[in-house]
Amino acid sequence: MYLAYIAALTAYGVTPRATLELPGGARRLDRIVDLIGACRYSFHDLSRVEIDHADPPTPRMNMPFELGLTVAWDLFQPGRHTWFVLEAVNRRALKSLSDLAGTDVYIHGGTPDGVFREIGNAFVRRKKHPTVQDITYIYRGLQAALPGIMEQTGARSRFEARTFRDILIAASEMVGRELAFLPGPPRLLNSADR
Repeated sequence: MYLAYIAALTAYGVTPRATLELPGGARRLDRIVDLIGACRYSFHDLSRVEIDHADPPTPRMNMPFELGLTVAWDLFQPGRHTWFVLEAVNRRALKSLSDLAGTDVYIHGGTPDGVFREIGNAFVRRKKHPTVQDITYIYRGLQAALPGIMEQTGARSRFEARTFRDILIAASEMVGRELAFLPGPPRLLNSADR
């Protein structure tokens, strides 16, 4: 899902950001708040709120907490930030976080294609309209490039700062090289265009 979000957001002309990319000794919470304030959009996928079964078994609550920070930011800085809530299962977010009542939750079904579809629904008013097929092309390219990126960076995980940066570079290059977006209605690239 990590690569799916990067592919979709990059295809829409948005540069994905993540706390892991920010260097320095500032505490993580300060970096998260700074990042929320620096971005026009944020996407909060609540489908990964899962129980960590290591003793003591504990739910991971980072995403709902970050969503709460974002909602507060939006309340105190109206019109400067747009946030979106995504989930894999319909009605689960509203059951687990009933304070979201009245908020549209984008249901991706736990699949990359679902993420591509729902990012498109979130960005329906943008001028760039890549198709799900366009984004899938970028996503598959990132999947193919990831082992080489990790080898070049010496990464143990795709969730390291340098690896994240290199994934963004690869995604941006794919968009620039492969998808010649024109303003207007969505279009489908045929295989000869690729």
